[in-house]
Amino acid sequence: QLELVESGGGSVQAGGSLRLSCAFSGVSYATQTMGWFRQAPGKEREGVAGIDNDGNTDYSDSVKGRFIISKDNSKKVLYLQMNSLEPEDTAIYYCAAGVSWWLMVNGKREHVYWGQGTQVTVSS
Repeated sequence: QLELVESGGGSVQAGGSLRLSCAFSGVSYATQTMGWFRQAPGKEREGVAGIDNDGNTDYSDSVKGRFIISKDNSKKVLYLQMNSLEPEDTAIYYCAAGVSWWLMVNGKREHVYWGQGTQVTVSS
């Protein structure tokens, strides 16, 4: 059974940095791609960054150049380093796992596994 547990959220001023962590267990072929989504109040959940088993990464345009996704398979932890944070980055961030990043972002997400979410608040 796949389990995803996020940590590392918090409050920071604009321009600051935060690192999110997601401890995972039970990953299988059906969950070989992992990533981060976020959901701001009144908005749909959006894909932020994804990484596959080969280490290939993908980022949304809004975070490209500011966020870095990485994964330590020996420790079974997924990370999201967030730099140059902006108030628009304020949201609940979710760790996720699925078959492919494209499907996780553009599909119906019925086969996506989710963590419980962690709040990130960026003040101006």
